[in-house]
Amino acid sequence: MGSKQVTEKALSMLKSLPRLSLANLRDNPGSKITQKRGRAQHGGDKHGAGNKGSGQRMNYMRLGYETGNNPFYLRMPVELTYYKGHHLRREYPPLSLHQLQSLIDKDRVDISKPIDLASIVKTGLYTFKPDQNQFGIHLTDEGADIFTAKVHIEIQWASEQVIATIEKNGGVITTAYYDPHSLFLLRNPKKFFEAGLAIPRRMIPPPDAIEYYTSAKFRGYLADPEKISKERVKLAQKYGYKLPQIEVDSNYEMLCVRKDPRQIFFGLEPGWVVNLKEESILKPKDEELLTFYAS
Repeated sequence: MGSKQVTEKALSMLKSLPRLSLANLRDNPGSKITQKRGRAQHGGDKHGAGNKGSGQRMNYMRLGYETGNNPFYLRMPVELTYYKGHHLRREYPPLSLHQLQSLIDKDRVDISKPIDLASIVKTGLYTFKPDQNQFGIHLTDEGADIFTAKVHIEIQWASEQVIATIEKNGGVITTAYYDPHSLFLLRNPKKFFEAGLAIPRRMIPPPDAIEYYTSAKFRGYLADPEKISKERVKLAQKYGYKLPQIEVDSNYEMLCVRKDPRQIFFGLEPGWVVNLKEESILKPKDEELLTFYAS
Protein backbone atom coordinates (compact mmCIF):
# COMPACT_ATOMS: atom_id res chain seq x y z
CA MET A 1 0.00 0.00 0.00
CA GLY A 2 1.47 3.33 -1.04
CA SER A 3 1.83 6.32 1.16
CA LYS A 4 -0.95 8.10 -0.72
CA GLN A 5 -3.38 5.33 0.05
CA VAL A 6 -2.37 5.30 3.72
CA THR A 7 -2.97 9.01 3.96
CA GLU A 8 -6.38 8.74 2.35
CA LYS A 9 -7.37 5.90 4.67
CA ALA A 10 -6.27 7.89 7.73
CA LEU A 11 -8.26 10.90 6.58
CA SER A 12 -11.33 8.79 6.02
CA MET A 13 -10.99 7.32 9.52
CA LEU A 14 -10.72 10.79 11.03
CA LYS A 15 -13.90 11.82 9.23
CA SER A 16 -15.78 8.87 10.70
CA LEU A 17 -14.35 9.16 14.23
CA PRO A 18 -15.80 11.68 16.77
CA ARG A 19 -14.11 14.98 17.39
CA LEU A 20 -11.07 14.72 19.75
CA SER A 21 -11.78 16.26 23.20
CA LEU A 22 -10.99 15.77 26.89
CA ALA A 23 -14.20 13.83 27.25
CA ASN A 24 -13.07 10.98 24.99
CA LEU A 25 -9.37 10.67 25.90
CA ARG A 26 -8.60 7.18 27.21
CA ASP A 27 -5.53 5.08 27.96
CA ASN A 28 -4.78 2.10 25.82
CA PRO A 29 -6.39 -1.07 27.14
CA GLY A 30 -4.10 -2.87 29.59
CA SER A 31 -1.58 -0.02 29.84
CA LYS A 32 -2.54 0.85 33.44
CA ILE A 33 -2.90 -1.72 36.21
CA THR A 34 -4.85 -0.63 39.30
CA GLN A 35 -3.00 -1.55 42.54
CA LYS A 36 -5.38 -3.04 45.07
CA ARG A 37 -4.74 -3.40 48.76
CA GLY A 38 -3.81 -6.97 49.56
CA ARG A 39 -5.38 -9.24 52.14
CA ALA A 40 -2.32 -10.11 54.20
CA GLN A 41 -2.01 -13.90 54.18
CA HIS A 42 -3.97 -14.01 50.93
CA GLY A 43 -1.21 -12.46 48.87
CA GLY A 44 -1.01 -8.99 50.39
CA ASP A 45 2.05 -7.14 51.70
CA LYS A 46 2.84 -5.07 54.79
CA HIS A 47 1.47 -1.91 53.12
CA GLY A 48 4.54 0.13 54.03
CA ALA A 49 4.28 -0.57 57.75
CA GLY A 50 7.24 -2.89 58.01
CA ASN A 51 7.37 -6.20 59.83
CA LYS A 52 5.86 -6.14 63.32
CA GLY A 53 7.23 -3.88 66.07
CA SER A 54 6.56 -0.16 66.50
CA GLY A 55 6.41 0.39 62.72
CA GLN A 56 3.07 -1.41 62.49
CA ARG A 57 1.65 -0.33 65.83
CA MET A 58 2.55 3.38 65.86
CA ASN A 59 2.40 6.25 63.43
CA TYR A 60 5.72 7.61 64.64
CA MET A 61 9.04 6.04 65.52
CA ARG A 62 10.33 5.74 69.06
CA LEU A 63 12.57 8.46 70.46
CA GLY A 64 16.14 8.09 69.22
CA TYR A 65 15.30 5.74 66.33
CA GLU A 66 17.10 6.69 63.11
CA THR A 67 15.41 4.36 60.59
CA GLY A 68 17.90 1.54 60.90
CA ASN A 69 21.07 3.58 61.40
CA ASN A 70 23.21 3.28 64.48
CA PRO A 71 21.66 5.83 66.89
CA PHE A 72 23.55 8.91 67.97
CA TYR A 73 23.68 7.90 71.59
CA LEU A 74 25.44 4.68 70.55
CA ARG A 75 27.73 6.30 67.99
CA MET A 76 29.01 8.78 70.60
CA PRO A 77 29.75 6.70 73.73
CA VAL A 78 31.47 9.68 75.42
CA GLU A 79 28.01 11.21 75.96
CA LEU A 80 27.04 8.27 78.15
CA THR A 81 29.21 9.60 80.97
CA TYR A 82 27.01 12.70 81.22
CA TYR A 83 23.66 10.91 81.11
CA LYS A 84 24.78 7.79 82.94
CA GLY A 85 22.27 6.91 85.65
CA HIS A 86 20.06 9.94 84.94
CA HIS A 87 16.94 7.84 85.55
CA LEU A 88 18.21 6.97 89.04
CA ARG A 89 19.03 10.49 90.24
CA ARG A 90 16.98 11.88 93.10
CA GLU A 91 14.63 14.76 92.33
CA TYR A 92 13.31 17.39 94.73
CA PRO A 93 10.19 19.24 93.52
CA PRO A 94 10.67 22.94 94.33
CA LEU A 95 8.79 25.03 96.87
CA SER A 96 9.75 28.69 96.97
CA LEU A 97 9.92 30.92 100.02
CA HIS A 98 7.26 33.07 98.38
CA GLN A 99 4.89 30.08 98.21
CA LEU A 100 5.70 29.15 101.80
CA GLN A 101 4.94 32.70 102.96
CA SER A 102 1.65 32.56 101.05
CA LEU A 103 0.70 29.29 102.79
CA ILE A 104 1.47 30.86 106.15
CA ASP A 105 -0.50 34.04 105.41
CA LYS A 106 -3.52 31.94 104.40
CA ASP A 107 -3.27 29.83 107.60
CA ARG A 108 -2.64 26.71 105.58
CA VAL A 109 0.43 26.05 107.72
CA ASP A 110 0.59 26.41 111.51
CA ILE A 111 3.89 28.08 112.42
CA SER A 112 3.33 27.46 116.13
CA LYS A 113 4.35 23.86 115.44
CA PRO A 114 7.32 22.40 113.56
CA ILE A 115 6.73 22.21 109.81
CA ASP A 116 7.75 19.09 107.91
CA LEU A 117 6.92 17.35 104.67
CA ALA A 118 3.65 15.94 106.01
CA SER A 119 2.30 19.36 107.02
CA ILE A 120 3.21 20.88 103.63
CA VAL A 121 1.51 18.04 101.74
CA LYS A 122 -1.53 18.40 104.01
CA THR A 123 -2.18 21.88 102.54
CA GLY A 124 -3.10 20.25 99.23
CA LEU A 125 -0.99 22.78 97.31
CA TYR A 126 2.20 20.74 97.15
CA THR A 127 2.67 17.20 95.95
CA PHE A 128 5.47 14.86 95.00
CA LYS A 129 5.72 11.37 93.49
CA PRO A 130 8.00 8.93 95.32
CA ASP A 131 7.58 6.36 92.55
CA GLN A 132 9.25 8.82 90.15
CA ASN A 133 12.40 9.32 92.27
CA GLN A 134 11.06 12.46 93.94
CA PHE A 135 12.42 12.66 97.49
CA GLY A 136 10.76 15.70 99.02
CA ILE A 137 10.98 19.47 99.16
CA HIS A 138 13.62 21.67 97.57
CA LEU A 139 13.12 25.04 99.25
CA THR A 140 14.19 27.72 96.75
CA ASP A 141 15.18 31.34 97.38
CA GLU A 142 12.47 32.93 95.24
CA GLY A 143 10.77 35.44 97.49
CA ALA A 144 13.60 35.61 100.02
CA ASP A 145 13.28 39.41 100.20
CA ILE A 146 9.63 39.23 101.33
CA PHE A 147 9.81 36.22 103.64
CA THR A 148 9.20 37.38 107.22
CA ALA A 149 7.86 34.34 109.08
CA LYS A 150 9.68 32.73 111.99
CA VAL A 151 9.40 29.00 111.42
CA HIS A 152 10.91 25.71 112.47
CA ILE A 153 10.97 23.81 109.19
CA GLU A 154 12.36 20.50 108.04
CA ILE A 155 12.93 20.08 104.30
CA GLN A 156 15.07 17.86 102.10
CA TRP A 157 17.21 20.32 100.15
CA ALA A 158 18.09 23.99 100.57
CA SER A 159 20.70 26.48 99.44
CA GLU A 160 22.83 28.73 101.61
CA GLN A 161 20.69 31.79 100.89
CA VAL A 162 17.51 29.99 101.95
CA ILE A 163 19.14 28.92 105.21
CA ALA A 164 20.25 32.52 105.83
CA THR A 165 16.73 33.83 105.19
CA ILE A 166 15.13 31.41 107.66
CA GLU A 167 17.70 32.03 110.40
CA LYS A 168 17.65 35.80 109.88
CA ASN A 169 14.00 35.81 110.95
CA GLY A 170 14.79 33.80 114.09
CA GLY A 171 13.75 30.44 112.67
CA VAL A 172 15.38 27.02 112.51
CA ILE A 173 15.87 24.93 109.38
CA THR A 174 16.91 21.28 109.07
CA THR A 175 17.58 19.17 106.00
CA ALA A 176 16.53 15.53 106.42
CA TYR A 177 16.49 12.45 104.23
CA TYR A 178 13.53 10.08 103.89
CA ASP A 179 13.67 6.75 102.14
CA PRO A 180 10.99 5.96 99.48
CA HIS A 181 8.90 3.84 101.88
CA SER A 182 8.78 6.68 104.41
CA LEU A 183 7.86 9.14 101.66
CA PHE A 184 4.77 7.11 100.76
CA LEU A 185 3.71 7.37 104.41
CA LEU A 186 4.25 11.13 104.52
CA ARG A 187 2.36 11.63 101.28
CA ASN A 188 -0.80 10.02 102.62
CA PRO A 189 -0.59 9.32 106.39
CA LYS A 190 -4.32 8.69 106.75
CA LYS A 191 -4.26 5.82 104.27
CA PHE A 192 -1.36 4.23 106.14
CA PHE A 193 -2.95 4.63 109.59
CA GLU A 194 -6.22 3.12 108.34
CA ALA A 195 -4.30 0.00 107.31
CA GLY A 196 -3.47 -0.64 110.99
CA LEU A 197 0.26 -1.12 110.43
CA ALA A 198 3.09 -0.20 112.77
CA ILE A 199 5.05 2.93 111.87
CA PRO A 200 8.35 1.75 110.37
CA ARG A 201 11.82 3.10 111.02
CA ARG A 202 13.29 5.71 108.74
CA MET A 203 16.29 4.42 106.81
CA ILE A 204 19.67 6.17 106.78
CA PRO A 205 20.74 8.11 103.66
CA PRO A 206 22.55 6.31 100.81
CA PRO A 207 26.34 6.73 100.51
CA ASP A 208 26.13 9.56 97.96
CA ALA A 209 23.86 11.61 100.28
CA ILE A 210 25.66 11.04 103.59
CA GLU A 211 27.99 14.01 103.07
CA TYR A 212 25.13 16.46 102.58
CA TYR A 213 22.99 15.31 105.50
CA THR A 214 25.93 15.17 107.91
CA SER A 215 27.09 18.67 106.94
CA ALA A 216 26.56 21.42 109.51
CA LYS A 217 26.83 23.96 106.67
CA PHE A 218 23.60 22.65 105.14
CA ARG A 219 21.99 21.99 108.57
CA GLY A 220 21.90 18.24 108.06
CA TYR A 221 19.86 16.27 110.57
CA LEU A 222 22.86 14.01 111.24
CA ALA A 223 25.27 16.90 111.85
CA ASP A 224 26.83 17.79 115.21
CA PRO A 225 24.65 20.43 116.99
CA GLU A 226 27.73 22.30 118.22
CA LYS A 227 29.06 22.62 114.68
CA ILE A 228 25.64 23.83 113.53
CA SER A 229 25.75 26.62 116.14
CA LYS A 230 29.14 27.73 114.83
CA GLU A 231 27.93 27.64 111.24
CA ARG A 232 24.93 29.80 112.19
CA VAL A 233 27.28 32.49 113.45
CA LYS A 234 29.51 32.26 110.36
CA LEU A 235 26.53 32.58 108.03
CA ALA A 236 25.23 35.63 109.90
CA GLN A 237 28.64 37.29 109.59
CA LYS A 238 28.83 36.42 105.91
CA TYR A 239 25.43 37.93 105.04
CA GLY A 240 25.68 40.79 107.53
CA TYR A 241 22.66 40.29 109.76
CA LYS A 242 22.30 39.98 113.51
CA LEU A 243 21.58 36.42 114.55
CA PRO A 244 18.55 36.29 116.88
CA GLN A 245 19.04 34.56 120.22
CA ILE A 246 16.86 31.47 120.20
CA GLU A 247 17.53 30.83 123.91
CA VAL A 248 15.49 33.88 124.97
CA ASP A 249 12.70 33.33 122.45
CA SER A 250 9.21 32.61 123.77
CA ASN A 251 8.96 29.65 121.36
CA TYR A 252 12.29 28.18 122.43
CA GLU A 253 10.85 24.72 123.17
CA MET A 254 9.17 24.50 119.78
CA LEU A 255 12.31 25.67 117.96
CA CYS A 256 14.40 23.01 119.69
CA VAL A 257 12.19 20.05 118.82
CA ARG A 258 14.03 17.60 116.57
CA LYS A 259 13.06 14.24 115.14
CA ASP A 260 15.03 11.16 115.92
CA PRO A 261 17.03 9.98 112.86
CA ARG A 262 14.73 6.93 112.72
CA GLN A 263 11.52 8.90 113.29
CA ILE A 264 9.10 9.77 110.45
CA PHE A 265 6.32 11.80 112.14
CA PHE A 266 6.57 14.44 114.83
CA GLY A 267 5.24 13.02 118.10
CA LEU A 268 4.95 9.43 116.80
CA GLU A 269 7.68 6.89 117.44
CA PRO A 270 8.57 3.93 115.20
CA GLY A 271 6.64 0.81 116.17
CA TRP A 272 3.50 2.64 117.28
CA VAL A 273 0.13 1.74 115.73
CA VAL A 274 -2.35 4.61 115.27
CA ASN A 275 -6.02 3.58 115.50
CA LEU A 276 -8.05 6.36 113.87
CA LYS A 277 -11.41 4.70 114.52
CA GLU A 278 -10.92 4.47 118.28
CA GLU A 279 -8.60 7.52 118.40
CA SER A 280 -5.93 5.65 120.28
CA ILE A 281 -2.26 4.70 119.92
CA LEU A 282 -0.92 1.22 120.56
CA LYS A 283 2.67 1.05 121.78
CA PRO A 284 4.84 -2.08 121.73
CA LYS A 285 5.90 -3.57 125.06
CA ASP A 286 7.83 -6.62 123.94
CA GLU A 287 11.57 -6.26 124.51
CA GLU A 288 12.44 -7.58 121.06
CA LEU A 289 10.18 -5.02 119.40
CA LEU A 290 11.54 -2.21 121.54
CA THR A 291 15.08 -3.20 120.60
CA PHE A 292 14.18 -3.47 116.92
CA TYR A 293 12.55 -0.03 116.70
CA ALA A 294 15.15 1.72 118.86
CA SER A 295 17.66 3.99 117.14
